Amino acid sequence: MLNTIRHGDSDLPPLVIVHGLYGQAKNWTRIARALSDIRHVVAVDQRNHGASLWADSHGYEDMAADLAHVIEELDRPADVVGHSMGGKAAMMLSLTRPDMVRRLVSADMAPVAYDHDHQSGYIDAMKSVDLDAVSKRSDAAAQLAAHVDDPVLQGFFTQSLDLKEKRWLLNLDVLGAEMPKILGWPAPEGRFEGPALFLSGGKSDYVTPEMRGPIRDLFPRARFARIADAGHWLHAEKPEAFEATLRAFLTAEA
Repeated sequence: MLNTIRHGDSDLPPLVIVHGLYGQAKNWTRIARALSDIRHVVAVDQRNHGASLWADSHGYEDMAADLAHVIEELDRPADVVGHSMGGKAAMMLSLTRPDMVRRLVSADMAPVAYDHDHQSGYIDAMKSVDLDAVSKRSDAAAQLAAHVDDPVLQGFFTQSLDLKEKRWLLNLDVLGAEMPKILGWPAPEGRFEGPALFLSGGKSDYVTPEMRGPIRDLFPRARFARIADAGHWLHAEKPEAFEATLRAFLTAEA
């Protein structure tokens, strides 16, 4: 079972938030709290991340099944928001278990395979950190700087450090081995007929106009929106705009 962090009254309609690669539920606290007046927000740690189970497989069928278990415990369908890898997991859930999903939001992710070889480099960078020499997150960030130029990414990765136990809260070996599955897309059968929002960053190239046709093949009610001046990490870069867009979509008439 996945570890979850919950916000808002449990009598409100549920909203499940699914983080991306190398993330965890607590990264979404600001968005979760902001939406807790209209939804019972359930942010999950995906498998091989945070405080959730470590497993030998990390495919989208696995992740969708994990999410299905969470929603089964809620005992009613949920709105589901997923970012990046979490977007694909949310899409897989909506295609294979459409009865469980009321509305779908995919944040800066399309149902296509990507060629992002740098992801494996990030795993190597995290593995290179001498954890015995780390007493605070800035120590790890300084070591990561030798391999990762972006200070934002350095800080993001170090959020998944357990400083007390001196270990990563990421199953780096499995994530590295399963990277082809994570970057790929298994092309499941089925369609999701419910409302779907594909929200992307205005400076990101993860969702291009050419992808809209394949998206609508699977999600015929797909709508598209972009947040100006945001990149792939749109929820962290522009949290107010991200939250306002989600609020409008979640409260609109179906």
